[in-house]
Amino acid sequence: MQKTIQFLLPFCLLALQSVPVFAADEGKTRSQKADETFKRLFAAQRQPDATDPELMQILQEFIFGEVFYIGDLDDKTRELITVVSLASIQTLPQLKAHINAALNVGNDPLAVREALYLCAPFIGFPRTLNAVAVFNEVAKERGIALPLKAQGTVTDQTRYTKGLKIQAPLYGDEVKNAMASLPAPYAQKVPYILISFAFGDFYTRKGLSEKQKELLVLVILAASRADKQLSAHIVGNFKAGNSKETLLAAMVQAMPYIGMPDALTAINLIKNTNAENYKPIYD
Repeated sequence: MQKTIQFLLPFCLLALQSVPVFAADEGKTRSQKADETFKRLFAAQRQPDATDPELMQILQEFIFGEVFYIGDLDDKTRELITVVSLASIQTLPQLKAHINAALNVGNDPLAVREALYLCAPFIGFPRTLNAVAVFNEVAKERGIALPLKAQGTVTDQTRYTKGLKIQAPLYGDEVKNAMASLPAPYAQKVPYILISFAFGDFYTRKGLSEKQKELLVLVILAASRADKQLSAHIVGNFKAGNSKETLLAAMVQAMPYIGMPDALTAINLIKNTNAENYKPIYD
C-alpha cells in the first residue's frame, strides 16, 4: 500500500501544480499537521492503533497531514466532501466519525443533513436512508432535536418548473436531446423525471448554496464511478461559480476515501476542461 501511494502520488501532484498549499504550515512535519487536524476534527488526540499501528499511521499522516493541506478549501467544505464520499460508498462506521467531525468544525446540522439528502438521486434511496440513519444517530447522541427544520421549497405543481429554472442554465437541453431517440413515452418521461426529481425535489432545497450542491454532486458522481456524467457536471460546476482549482482540491480531498483510480479519472477530466469557456451564473 505504501509503495503504491509513493508511486502514484507524484502523478497526482503533477496534475495539481496550480493548486495552492497553505504556506503557513510548510515548516511542520506531516505528523505535526496530522495531530493538529485530527484534534480539530475529532476533539481528541491521535493515539497509536492497538492492532494496526503502521496502517493507521500511514492513513492519518496522508489524510490529515497531507491531503488536508492541498488546495484552498476550509475544514467545513472538506468534511462535507468527506461525508458525501463515505455515504456514496456506504462505509457507515467511518461516516459516523466524519458526521461528528463535520459538526465539530462548524457545519450547521442542516447543511450536513442536506448534503446527505442530495445523494439520493445519484446513489438511490436505500443507501441514502442508511446514511441518514447514521446522521440521526449522531444527532441524538449530540442532543440535536429531530426532525430538523423542513427545507423543501416546491409542491407537486411547481417541482418541474422550479427544477427546470435551476437545470436549464447549468445544463441546457443536453438531457432532452440525449433522450430524444428513446421510444415514447420515455423520450419525454426520462428528462421530466431528471428535472422534477433531481433538480426539483433536491436542488431547490435550502441549506446549501448552488455552488456547494454542484461541488458535492461532482464528488458523489466520482465516488459512484459515474464517469459519463462527470464531464457534464464539471461544466455545471464552472457555471455555478466553482473554479478548476476548487474542483481539483475536492477530488484530492475525496481521494483517500473513494480511491486513487476514481479520483484520478475525475482529475484528468477536470484538467482537460477549459473553465474559461463558461461564465458563472451565480457569482
